[in-house]
Amino acid sequence: MDPEVVSKFLDEQREAAPEDLQQSFLTIEDYWDRKLWHQLTDVLVQYFNTPASASQRLPLFRHFILSFAEKINQLKFVSLGLLAATQCSDDHERLSFLTDLASKVNKPSSQDAYVYALVAASDVKLRLEDYAGARKDLDTAESILDTFDSVETEVHAAFYRTNAAYFQANSDFGAYYKNALLYLACIDPKTLSLEDAQSRAHDLSVAALISTSIYNFGELLLHPILDSLNSTPHAWLRDLLFTFNRGDLAAYQRLEPQISQSPLLSSQQDFLAQKIALSALTEAVFRRPPHDRAMTFGTIAEETNVQPKDIEILIMKALSLGLLKGSIDQVAGIARINWVQPKVLDMKQIDSMRGRLKDWDNSVNQLGNWIEGVGKDVWAA
Repeated sequence: MDPEVVSKFLDEQREAAPEDLQQSFLTIEDYWDRKLWHQLTDVLVQYFNTPASASQRLPLFRHFILSFAEKINQLKFVSLGLLAATQCSDDHERLSFLTDLASKVNKPSSQDAYVYALVAASDVKLRLEDYAGARKDLDTAESILDTFDSVETEVHAAFYRTNAAYFQANSDFGAYYKNALLYLACIDPKTLSLEDAQSRAHDLSVAALISTSIYNFGELLLHPILDSLNSTPHAWLRDLLFTFNRGDLAAYQRLEPQISQSPLLSSQQDFLAQKIALSALTEAVFRRPPHDRAMTFGTIAEETNVQPKDIEILIMKALSLGLLKGSIDQVAGIARINWVQPKVLDMKQIDSMRGRLKDWDNSVNQLGNWIEGVGKDVWAA
């Protein structure tokens, strides 16, 4: 580009900028004149991230940045493009802009930048309800990501965020839960606004509860985002997750009025009843010492509030889901359990385990005293 044209364009942009930002254009022009592309890119990224620069992002990108796009870091080039795209008039214009941006960086040396731009385009397609197009772009992005040994966290975060949005839009709650948690693992939760954190905590909680593939909420229960629900109208969701985790049937019954107020949860009440029964079953097994895990169907019925005729189905469900391992004696009406899936423990459950460890310690001491008593002559020899 002609230096005089660039200088004139930057002068015009400087005059249009807020007074406190005009100095940035002198720095931008200086770095451009000296071809200090790295420093120029950093200044532009900083400027674009300033809210007051919003109206100038598209002109700067189209008439200035594109002229030296191949000379700068391609991931930062895409980052600038994404910030500029926020100023497009609507999603149709934004999609066209991002599709063109992705094509510019679709080169062997800049596949990470290509994925970043492609995911952004798929996010717009989701808003336009082009789910097939979004899925195609996300699958392409995922196949490329799988070939990388490492990639910038922001690229992975963008992929998992958009992938989660796709699965949420298609009511695939298990896949949404997985990708939403992976997204949170890629970012600092403190960077989320309170409103965004509460929204994500709510959606994750509901997904965990009604997903047919999620029976262990440990990762979510330990995540600080769940605390954003405290002192909100949805605080009961957090309580409900912990209720399921400890298989507390009484607490579940107390929370049923709130459950009925949630359209998604109320439509799945039969499933939730089975899920809390499964949790109560695993908790009942967990509370027992390993040598006392042969449970009659009658005992299980008492622990889970399930009708005796449905007990065998409940146990088979727990075995098929991998929540328990063991066998069923149909004739004797006994379930012999030898393993229960580990899970996050609350303080009450930890106290129960503490009691069991003390009992185990006492039994070991008693065994030691008995051996010492009956084997005195052997020890003396």
